[in-house]
Amino acid sequence: MRVFVTGATGFVGSAIVKELIASGHSVLGMARSDAGARALRDAGATVHSARLEDLPRLRAGAEQTDAVIHTAFIHDFARFRENCAIDSAAIEAMGETLAGSSRPLIVTSGLALIAEGRLPTEDDRPVPVSDHYPRASEHAAAALAERGVNTIVVRLPQVHDTRKQGFVTYAVRFARGKGSSAYVGEGRNRWAAAHVSDVARLYRLALKKNRAGARYHAVAEEGVPFRQIAEAIANKLSVPAVSLTPDQAAEHFGWYGGFAAMDIVGSSSKTREELGWNPTGPTLLADLANLELSSDGQ
Repeated sequence: MRVFVTGATGFVGSAIVKELIASGHSVLGMARSDAGARALRDAGATVHSARLEDLPRLRAGAEQTDAVIHTAFIHDFARFRENCAIDSAAIEAMGETLAGSSRPLIVTSGLALIAEGRLPTEDDRPVPVSDHYPRASEHAAAALAERGVNTIVVRLPQVHDTRKQGFVTYAVRFARGKGSSAYVGEGRNRWAAAHVSDVARLYRLALKKNRAGARYHAVAEEGVPFRQIAEAIANKLSVPAVSLTPDQAAEHFGWYGGFAAMDIVGSSSKTREELGWNPTGPTLLADLANLELSSDGQ
């Protein structure tokens, strides 16, 4: 199968590219830069130069492939609303190209805010789009499904290895910059997690299964307490772990404060059963203990 992967040079996307190629698929990978193009060629993929805002180029990528895996997202939280709109437009453009066929469009989403006070499951519908949370990836996929497009959703937790850890990466940067690793209150809120190799394998299995309308949770650990995350970062950086009040957290973390106090958890029982997915990678805390520190704030 020939697969168009957006975000193919990103953290998750590049792992998916390698997983697909190792399994005998060919990949058309989206690249925004010469460096990204070189990395894709080195991995054995064909390069499709495009940006997420370039809808004609996205349509062209979808037109010449058997399936699309969409992992690209612009992670600039100062322009979060605008970037959510760009994401929705990209999903719609590629989906329209696939309409009238059985070719799948696998859309990437997240676990935040899906359920209150319990573990979200694959059966839970996405959180309504609002000013508070404008990301509409799943809603864009659902609108396409109503028009007969074969859409599949993968919800991601904190995806990690020793280089990056999803939103935890920002906690590391704040700890290095502030000289302390902070959590809110008792730090009992939890974050789900999965190793990047396990996540890449789940995308491949979802592509193989090709069940229209499916929702999958790429969750290896249902919820790691944020205090344990903060303490693991503190141990690695040799800084103190400190508890903050919500007001102190808002000052300490800025835009990140709301996330630091949030439960972002999920169950993957149905995903494991349907896809035969059995995560085997290191845990989040293990990867934090072996964190690779660089000069860019990680």
